[in-house]
Amino acid sequence: MTTGEGAIRLRPPRNAPARGAVGWWRTRCLLLTAAPVAVLGLLGALIAPARFWLLAAAVASAAVGLLCAVLLPLWWFRTHRWEVTGEAVYVSTGVLLREWRIAPMSRIQTVDTVRGPLEQLFGLATVTVTTASAKGAVRIGGLAHGTAAELAERLTRITQDTPGDAT
Repeated sequence: MTTGEGAIRLRPPRNAPARGAVGWWRTRCLLLTAAPVAVLGLLGALIAPARFWLLAAAVASAAVGLLCAVLLPLWWFRTHRWEVTGEAVYVSTGVLLREWRIAPMSRIQTVDTVRGPLEQLFGLATVTVTTASAKGAVRIGGLAHGTAAELAERLTRITQDTPGDAT
């Protein structure tokens, strides 16, 4: 990327997700853990010859799931960042595999706000910025609902005022 005045450059985004995102991520981890633990527990109760191994697998899965639910959301909160400037949307995600994305305003095609059932429960939303990139949309998850609505409105206003990129 160029570094001239007004140019877009790779840099760390400044904004963190809302604090409620930790609870949202934690709940998602627990729900993903609950399904296999329930199946293993049910099978262990029904299949006597394999009961010990099935219940042991259920307990091990539950322990791993609980550990992930406690630790991963805190780590995600420390690593997920986003920022919007007049020139671009910056997003940094990932824990082990870090991904930094920059979406220039001139490349933005649509801006959507999504609130799934769990996000609604935690007062959160995800802003999806669709661009003319083969990589796909840029998602900013874990935003407070009000912040997401303001961000979508701001991005829409900025992109309307930004001339399209001919490249």
